This record gives sequence, structure tokens and C-alpha cells, in this order.
Amino acid sequence: MRRFFFFFLEVGGGLWWLMALLCGQCCTAAVYSLLVQRASLISLSLSLFFFFFFSVCCFAFTPYPAIDSSAAYHCVSGLQGSKCDEAKGKGEGVSDRERQRACVMFRRCAVKLNPYDVVVIGGGPGGYVASIKAAQLGMKTACVEKRGTLGGTCLNVGCIPSKALLHATHLYHDAHANFARYGLMGGEGVTMDSAKMQQQKERAVKGLTGGVEYLFKKNKVTYYKGEGSFETAHSIRVNGLDGKQEMLETKKTIIATGSEPTELPFLPFDEKVVLSSTGALALPRVPKTMVVIGGGVIGLELGSVWARLGAEVTVVEFAPRCAPTLDEDVTNALVGALAKNEKMKFMTSTKVVGGKNNGDSVSLEVEGKNGKRETLTCEALLVSVGRRPFTGGLGLDKINAAKNERGFVKIGDHFETSIPDVYAIGDVVDKGPMLAHKAEDEGVACAEILAGKPGHVNYGVIPAVIYTMPEVASVGKSEDELKKEGVAYKVGKFPFNANSRAKAVSTEDGFVKVLVDKATDRILGVHIVCTTAGELIGEACLAMEYGASSEDVGRTCHAHPTMSEALKEACMACFAKTINF
Repeated sequence: MRRFFFFFLEVGGGLWWLMALLCGQCCTAAVYSLLVQRASLISLSLSLFFFFFFSVCCFAFTPYPAIDSSAAYHCVSGLQGSKCDEAKGKGEGVSDRERQRACVMFRRCAVKLNPYDVVVIGGGPGGYVASIKAAQLGMKTACVEKRGTLGGTCLNVGCIPSKALLHATHLYHDAHANFARYGLMGGEGVTMDSAKMQQQKERAVKGLTGGVEYLFKKNKVTYYKGEGSFETAHSIRVNGLDGKQEMLETKKTIIATGSEPTELPFLPFDEKVVLSSTGALALPRVPKTMVVIGGGVIGLELGSVWARLGAEVTVVEFAPRCAPTLDEDVTNALVGALAKNEKMKFMTSTKVVGGKNNGDSVSLEVEGKNGKRETLTCEALLVSVGRRPFTGGLGLDKINAAKNERGFVKIGDHFETSIPDVYAIGDVVDKGPMLAHKAEDEGVACAEILAGKPGHVNYGVIPAVIYTMPEVASVGKSEDELKKEGVAYKVGKFPFNANSRAKAVSTEDGFVKVLVDKATDRILGVHIVCTTAGELIGEACLAMEYGASSEDVGRTCHAHPTMSEALKEACMACFAKTINF
């Protein structure tokens, strides 16, 4: 008899729920009639009676009473799939297998009839922001993250831990190199404890990842710890980190799976001597020698970390200069400062032609632009030649979502993929730079679009920062780009050795460079080299977002003495003349 009931449940369980929902509709209609059309109380009473009668029947004539009510609630809600294991039989002779089947059917019926409005695959900067924004806009939202902690690469093994190490190593280097000039003696005796430095980094990461999880609870975002993949465009399979599986039904899906480091085919990562950015953040000791392949943001930042602690760091860059996408004046100033202050070496216009992992060292063969080859040997090799979109195991082939030749998911102007109701944001799409704050903006805009509101990202005003010392920050066009586009422009420049605050604290390296349209004076690009460039670039972004001219900024009162006055003076150099230089 019990087998018959389970068969009946599987075939007709959904119909029971449907009948209950239909009765609920009748109940709603009756209330409406009573309040609006002043129908009799008899019709209302009858509808309520039938609604509760059929609801009770749904539970009374199925095997569901054999399951603990609290566990059944969790199964039906779909919020805590693992709670199904806590189901305890109240009737005699009910097997664990039968309980599990009933529990699965509970959740299956509920999920089919009440799908998520949005499921976000990926809990990085783009994914978690999209999840929170979607929930705030009234959508039933779930986020699936395979790492087990939220925040993605940026928070766990990228932006945040690297800034923790950059700050700590700057303090150490500053004590040894600069304390004496401030009249602070004994800085040369400051020592470094690698283990404690790593512990402080981990505390920062743990606090922030926990903070994001709290925000999910606060905004009622359902969080699934596991790997999400498409079964269909509206069905997402979750392979949980606990070994269990969930099937989520959704009206819309946002892909936000991010990116991963690109490795060299002949030198795969072992995270001991051949390092990705992840491994370079967790070295247990300072290597005597380090070679960095790639002079971009990651290579310069992490190379700087270990150079400050005493490693001999050599950066190998294929392009004629490091950070080739930045304004040339900025790159030259940065490389000069790193070579002077941190003794970093740079080999530009140089390609890597071979290499060997020796177990405790790496031998790297490089070739200069003159064709001459040489071998570099190092204790640690950091490979930072770029990142690639992460789509492995996502099941894009099952739904036939289009990708370009580099593996990026193709999207339209509103983040839509080639498949209806499937969207994509962040590093996984070939639109804009691979930056956390770009992904965050896309997450907000995409959620707004899904909620039927206007969502927009201005890709022309996305700042980029290199957190070395000095820092470098840039937004908008460079001189090279304006020349290629044939735009007539003017340049305003102001050095920090003429800035009062910089003079007072002996941080005079760098400048502010502003590029404006020659005809309209509208700001087209801002480039900053100084100790606080990452903080100053925000004002430039705001000015550009609102179409400000250099005169608008130059005539705005800035506090004195501050580093921000340099931006004002650079703008004054565009439309008039500087005062202090």
C-alpha cells in the first residue's frame, strides 16, 4: 500500500498543490467580491472552507505525515536542502529511503510551483552585488558559489589579501628606508614575521567574507555552497560542497563565474616555485630571487611586495614598456620609482621562449628584441600573463550559449546572452576591463534591468589603479588613444613636488595629468602618480561622469593642504595657468 502512495505522490503530488493554489485563488476572489462588490458572507465562507479542506487533504492522504514537520518545512521551502536529512519518521515501518523520496517530492513540487526569480552563479564582486540588488528590488534570489566563501577571487585571493600585504610591506620598507629622514631612529632594526603577516591578511579576508554572508541574510538572498551548472536555461543543478545535489528552478539566471590565472603550457603552476597570483600571496618565506613574467597590475604589485622584503625581483615584459595600456608618462614615472626605491629590475621587449621547473628553482630562457637569448634562474617564478574567463563545468554547451574565440561569454547591450533569460556579467564577459568594481557596477545594472528598470554602465569612466608605492590611477583616455582617434586635446600637468601636503610629508614623487577636449574643455582623461592616487581618482571619475570641464574642477574650492589640490592645479593648467607651479 505504501508503494502505491509513493507512486501516487510522484504522479499526482503536483496536482494536489495545484488544487490548493486554485482554492487559494478562489479565496482571494471571494475576499475581493466581499470588499469591492459587497457579495454575501456565504460565498466567502464557502471558499475559505474548500481552500482549507483541500489543503488538509494534500497532507492527510499522502505519506508526508511520516516526516518531521520542521524538516518537511525546510524541504518545501528549498532554503535548507540539508535539513531533509533531519527528517524523523513518526510512523512505524517507514524506511529512510521512503522518507528521503517523500522529502525530495516535497521540495520538487514546491520548487516547480514557486521558482526563483533570479539565480546568480558566482559569488564574487559581480555576483554577490547582483544578488543583493536583485533581492532589494523585490526578486526572490539565490546565489550559488563553489568556493565556500563569498567574495570571489578579489576578496579571497586577489584585491584584498594583496592590499593587506602591500600595506604591511610598505610599513616595513618605510621603516628601513625613510624613518631616519623623519627623525625617527632605529627603523633599520625593524624585523618581519612572515607567519604573523599572513595571519593578519587572513583576518582581513575572513572578516570581509563573513560580512558578505551577513549581507545575504540581511537581504534574504538564499546562499548555496556548491558548483552550479545548467541543466536547462531555467534549471540549475547545484553540486554541493557537502556532496549533495540540489535542482533550482529559476525564471532568470546571471552568470558571474569570474576568471582564473592563465598558465604557461611548459611551466604549469605548482604554487611552490611556479606561482600564480594565488601562490604569490601565500609564500611561507621570502625568496632570494624572483622573476615576474608580465609587467601588468598583478606582476608589479606582487613583485613589489617581495622586493620590499628583500627579494631580488626581475620583471620580464613582452611589450616595449610595463603596463602598456596606461599613459606612457605614468608608466615611465612608476617604473623609475620602483627601480630607484625598491631596486626592481625590468626587462622590456623580452619574450619567454622556454623554462624548466627544477623542483627548488626555475630556469627561464628569455630572448630580447635583438634576438639575444639568456637564462634566468630564480627561487620563485610568478606568472602574471593575464587571466581567462572561467566557464568550466558551467554547462554552457547544454544550453548552447555563445562564446567568442577567447572563451568569453557573448552578451548584448543589456548583459543578455544568446539564450533568452540567461545573462552574464564581470570577468566572464568580453566587455570592459577585468576589474572588481566594473563587475560590481554591472551587477547593479543587470539586476535593475531584470527588475524592469533602466540599468547602465559607463565603460568610459572606469578607473584603474596599481597599488604600488607610489600608486598609479587612471581613468578615461590616454594621449596615445586620443592621437589614434584624431581628437584635438590639451594637457594640464602639475607635479607633487610643488604640492604643500606632499612636501610636508616627503612624498613628492609623481604628478597629475589632465587631458581635455581642445574645443569644449571637457575632461577626457586623468592620470595620477602619487602615494594616494587610488583615493584621488574618485574625484576625476565623478567629474567625467557628469561631463565636467577642467574649469569646473579648477574653480572648485579644495581643502588646503591636501594632495587633491594637485588635481585642481592640473585642471587650472588646462584652461588658464597654475598658481603654485
